[in-house]
Amino acid sequence: MQRLYDFLRRHPTGVDTFWAVLLFGLSALVIAEESDREAFANLGVAAVLCLVVALRRRAPAKMLLLATAAGVLQLIIDSPQQLADFAMLVIIYTVASGPVRWASRFALIGGLLAPLIATLRWGNPEQGVNQHIIGTVFVTVPFVLAWVLGDSMRTRRAYWAQLEERASRLEKDREQQARMAVTAERARIARELHDVVAHNVSVMVVQADGAAYVLDASPEQAKQALETISGTGRQALAEMRRLLGVLRTEEGAEGGEYVPQPDVEQIGDLVEEVRGAGLPVEFRVEGAPRPLPSGVELTAYRIVQEALTNTRKHGGPEAGASVRLTFFDDGLGLLVEDDGRGAQHELYESGGADGMGHGLIGMRERVGMVGGTLDAGPRPGGGFRISVLLPIKPGGR
Repeated sequence: MQRLYDFLRRHPTGVDTFWAVLLFGLSALVIAEESDREAFANLGVAAVLCLVVALRRRAPAKMLLLATAAGVLQLIIDSPQQLADFAMLVIIYTVASGPVRWASRFALIGGLLAPLIATLRWGNPEQGVNQHIIGTVFVTVPFVLAWVLGDSMRTRRAYWAQLEERASRLEKDREQQARMAVTAERARIARELHDVVAHNVSVMVVQADGAAYVLDASPEQAKQALETISGTGRQALAEMRRLLGVLRTEEGAEGGEYVPQPDVEQIGDLVEEVRGAGLPVEFRVEGAPRPLPSGVELTAYRIVQEALTNTRKHGGPEAGASVRLTFFDDGLGLLVEDDGRGAQHELYESGGADGMGHGLIGMRERVGMVGGTLDAGPRPGGGFRISVLLPIKPGGR
């Protein structure tokens, strides 16, 4: 049964043609009782009206005009109502349910006038005025109902089309939001990868150079440098596994290895690590330390990490740095300065020496995500300075 229904929906003109042939056959049976001349004329009118039924969905406006012409022809040849006139109800419903508004209005006017014209043309003279009026109204009702049903169908179709359009628009919005979320997550992971790789590899390179330099003269110092390289490498691998765990969610849920996100308390360990790599760093904490939102803690750690990494890259062999954390009532302040030769401000702005877009641009993105502000640039007396203020939302963590 479903296959038959689907077939009929795919071939609407074939279905209409079937009903048109059936209507023509019934009309011909009734017309056969008339005289030859009247039968021939009425049969022609019936054929035209049945053609209207067959092609009503392929060309509704044209079929409406053809049905009107058939009605006028009936008036001219004095052919009274016949069974094929049912096609007028069908075409009125069809055009009323379609998008062509002039055709719908034309059909409504024609449906109101046709019964009145038929009564005036073929009404029984022996009937009184009241009987004519009642008869006209009675015949008019089917025409009006056909138009109302068609217009209701048009409104319903428009409503469903609007719902489908809205659902499609919402689906596109969801897809766009999903793409934006993926892009933001990729950017976050790119910043994390840059911070992890740039910092740890920089430490490993410095220690490896130092170990090669003192390998023969001081094996103990070379051994200590190699141990630092080993520890830094393990730390980098642990953080890389954490980031890969974010990318491989299902595998991570089955037991992937994670490490905690770096926080403000680990900045002291970071400074000690940088000192061990040969960069003198002065570290101070002002104000009363307290728990901070996790996003603020991670941002503060990464800013200090990136700033000290840039000092090692661009500050020169004699450079020193200072890190100051200040806890305010409504935020956390960071000040990282160095006295090295530094790099050009434009180089930092374009993404650092690697040109990959993860220098100050990455810092600004991190700070902007937590609603903070960042000020960075060369110091008047030489070196570079990075000042950051990270706000703390009330009650947030």
